Parts: sequence; structure tokens; C-alpha cells
Amino acid sequence: MKPSPLSENRIKVPSDLIERFIQEFSFKLCMTEQEKQQAYRLRHDVYCEELQYEEPTDPYKKLEYDIHDQNSIHCLIEHRRTGIVAGCVRVVMPCHSSPYPLNQLPLQSYGSQSLTHIELHPDRLEQDSYYEISRLAVNRLFRTRVRDDSSTEKISNIPFFSTEERQLFPLLSSGLFITGYALGRQLGKIQVFAMMEPSLPRLLALTGFHFTKVGETINFHGRRSAYYIDKQKAESGLKQALLPLYLHIQHSLTPQLEKMLAKEASISHI
Repeated sequence: MKPSPLSENRIKVPSDLIERFIQEFSFKLCMTEQEKQQAYRLRHDVYCEELQYEEPTDPYKKLEYDIHDQNSIHCLIEHRRTGIVAGCVRVVMPCHSSPYPLNQLPLQSYGSQSLTHIELHPDRLEQDSYYEISRLAVNRLFRTRVRDDSSTEKISNIPFFSTEERQLFPLLSSGLFITGYALGRQLGKIQVFAMMEPSLPRLLALTGFHFTKVGETINFHGRRSAYYIDKQKAESGLKQALLPLYLHIQHSLTPQLEKMLAKEASISHI
């Protein structure tokens, strides 16, 4: 994950904006293939077209996805007024009985040699206790400012956002990470990994998520390193100002997750 241009604001999250953020954005699990494609399309826009980090998986439909999406639950944050997908994130849970690479986290697939921490290595942790938060992307329309004139030319039918709405945009990256974390906790996972550009952990530290670096910096879509945080450290550090957002996200995702798991269970019994 990379904060810029996915996130351009690195200031401390203002607690007085949390309630407005909750009112103006909704949190949704991708239940259908069509909803998943909304996440894949945003990922294409950010990772393929804008950052040119990935080749499009489906250049005709403008989608970016990979094999690890089979083991993922995808989350969207939508702007209520416009109905536009403002951001997406996925939670990847390896299936240890599956063949490579589905038995590993994505960061193990492309950065296994960089994982140097003696204790906090996926292979040394209890299976099914950990997951990875990845493919965090914020729609360029929902950034504090559009980066340059060339990028605005590529965006048609730009919606109007008020100054008050734009004040909420810096919360999206933190909101997406909290969404991924909350979902993992609801699934019973207690240990989180993420591959991040160095400034993103500093940004998340402002919200109370203090990560441990568990790998050497590698050149993978820029300079990136593997980071880790567990339940105890995350929840003890979560800023009081962000607690209402965390609880709201939990409340929003719980019935959706129950519906998703019930649907999967019914299909498996057919």
C-alpha cells in the first residue's frame, strides 16, 4: 500500500469530523461479482492507469485483480450523496490447504526473502490467526486536490464537492485501513500484515496504529516494507477520537458479513 497519491494528507485526524464522515460515507462488503468489479475497476484506475504499477488484468473491462482475490473479502467506501465508490480495500486470508500461492499472504508471494523478523514471520505464527490488508485505493476524485492538469483531463463528468465535503477526504485512507482491520477482527483474526511505503505507517501512527517493521525494504512498486500489528497493540493504541468510527464500521459490517457467510454455507451444502 502507498499513501501518495492514494492519500495526500498526513495531518492528525480531527475528531470533530468523524460524525460527518459517518453520515456522508457508507461501508459495504462486496457480495456479488458486480460489486467486486467495482473494486477491481477502481484498482485499475489507480494501480494501472494512474500509478502504472500493474498491467490491467482485463484491459477491455478495465479491471485489475489477481489470484489472491480468491481468498479475499472486498470492502468499498461509498459517498452517499453521489453514489460514487470513494475507496476500496481487501482482506486476504490464506488457505493453508490450498496450493501455492493461495496458501500464503500476497506479501510472501513477492517478498518472502525480505521477511527478516525472527518471531513475527507468517510461517512462525499460528495458522488462521493472521491476514493481510492490501490493495487499498482511494478514488482520485476524493483526494484533497487533483495532482495536476494532465490528470484532470482524464476525468470526465467531475462531480462538485463542497468545501465541507472535501474536509472529509483525508479520512478515507485511515477509514479504509480501519475497515480492513475491523473485518479481520470480526473473522476472528488477531494479527495483521501489510506491505507499505514507509510514510503510510507514519500516517497510521497518528490514528493509533503503531506497526512493527518485519522486513527489509524492497523495490516493489517503489520502496516498500512489510509491517505487522496485533490485536492488543492496535486496539490499545486506537485514538479515542476514532473509536466511534471503528464501532460504526463494526456495526455496519456485522450484518453484511453474517449474510455473506450464511450464503457461502448454503452453497457449500448444495
